[in-house]
Amino acid sequence: MLRRFELHRATSVDEAIALRRDLGDGAAVYAGGTEILMTMKMGIARWPHLIDVKPIPELHGITVSGGMLRIGAAVAHWDLERDPAVARAIPAFAELERNVANVRVRAAGTLGGNLAFAEPHADPPAFLIALDARVVLSGSEGTRRLAVSDLITGMYTTTLGADEILVSIEIPIPAADARAAYVKFQILERPSVGVAIAGTVRDGRFRGAPAVVVGAVDEVPRRVPTAALDGARADDAAAADALAEAARGAVDPVADLAGAADYKRHLVGVFAKRALAALVAEAA
Repeated sequence: MLRRFELHRATSVDEAIALRRDLGDGAAVYAGGTEILMTMKMGIARWPHLIDVKPIPELHGITVSGGMLRIGAAVAHWDLERDPAVARAIPAFAELERNVANVRVRAAGTLGGNLAFAEPHADPPAFLIALDARVVLSGSEGTRRLAVSDLITGMYTTTLGADEILVSIEIPIPAADARAAYVKFQILERPSVGVAIAGTVRDGRFRGAPAVVVGAVDEVPRRVPTAALDGARADDAAAADALAEAARGAVDPVADLAGAADYKRHLVGVFAKRALAALVAEAA
């Protein structure tokens, strides 16, 4: 059962910042509540105060302008999977959102909450890092932009300041001839391994090194070194083997109920190859 707490509904970014500053460590920011409330019910953590940021207008909305897809932090996964602007701008992201957890989580959970909670078994972070996405944070000292790769620093740990809130997510829209893909393996509602890939393939060869990020097996998503793939044939078996080996070497899997460390490392190699195959299929 949930222990008693006080809910504060913020109606502006400034009000939410002030509440965070005044309530300190005794408060957590609440949007969809799919992670925080479960944590509190299980007794893993307790906050006597929750700051509800859902009513803040600035935290909603999906726009496309200047080659950037901008998503309010309080936009639900359900809205992202159904929004035509998202599907046109980054089809692979819309597909990813359609497969997050379950309908209940997608209807209530938000993209901003997913990033701010830094749950390691999550789908969006790896994909967003592969596309060089960034977050917009606001606090008493003003607004700053930070790469998603710099936001998540550990399991359930971020670089969010004590009085900062996540306002929006900005994702660069891939060029017309660039493609992105995300593949994952999961037994229950959370991925055991997820691999994101983004790159450009022309005439069957990579133009530049693709971005590959592995998530859900480690404390944080890990970038895979792919410089050797620049100019390589994307459908070459040797390139796939090299990518799988690099991906296995880039991660430090955490053994848990989803599997042993060696098993997860094996899966990383398998799904790195599948991500490459998905990218080649998209390019074709």
